[in-house]
Amino acid sequence: MRELSIEGAWVREPQVFADDRGTFHEWFRAPDLAEAAGYGLGLAQANCSVSSRGTLRGVHYADVPPGQAKYVTCVRGAVLDVVVDLREGSPTYRAWEAVRLDDRERRALHLAEGLGHAFMALTDDATVVHLCSRGYAPAREHGIHPLDPDLAIDWPPGITPILSDKDAAAPTLAEAERGGLLPSYEVCRDWYATLKGLSPARR
Repeated sequence: MRELSIEGAWVREPQVFADDRGTFHEWFRAPDLAEAAGYGLGLAQANCSVSSRGTLRGVHYADVPPGQAKYVTCVRGAVLDVVVDLREGSPTYRAWEAVRLDDRERRALHLAEGLGHAFMALTDDATVVHLCSRGYAPAREHGIHPLDPDLAIDWPPGITPILSDKDAAAPTLAEAERGGLLPSYEVCRDWYATLKGLSPARR
């Protein structure tokens, strides 16, 4: 697995075996993720979304602890998947990085607890599967408006974004800062250490 520029985000680029029957690939390997992150993904929930072209979901994140780590791939069509560092105090706070997930290259993306996640469907019927470390808990779930100019995410030109009512009403990053809604980088780091079975002092 290859770590992205944002700490806590990795991309898996599997070898895809093709023959006249179709293709085969390993899109998730627990030992590889545990080696990269230092701890495994405790699977609690698996989600599947199907989106029309232009659908923009996110930016979503959850309170830490416990947060919600995600392992994401696109099994049909294509999406532009975006990781946003929402951890106040992080060296890459406010930074984002985009990875194309599609049914050809078969990349998968892992996001640690505390990171924001969003994606835009580049095709109709774009089908995205999430493995989640924690189940959905509405009281701990939050969002940032994906078109916030302060984030300035470079969404694909020529595609009109389609947002849910909830995502369209999400606060800007500045509003979330003022409201104390964002995760702390130090709290996230302590939580990662806990997940690794270490005390924060032994990080």
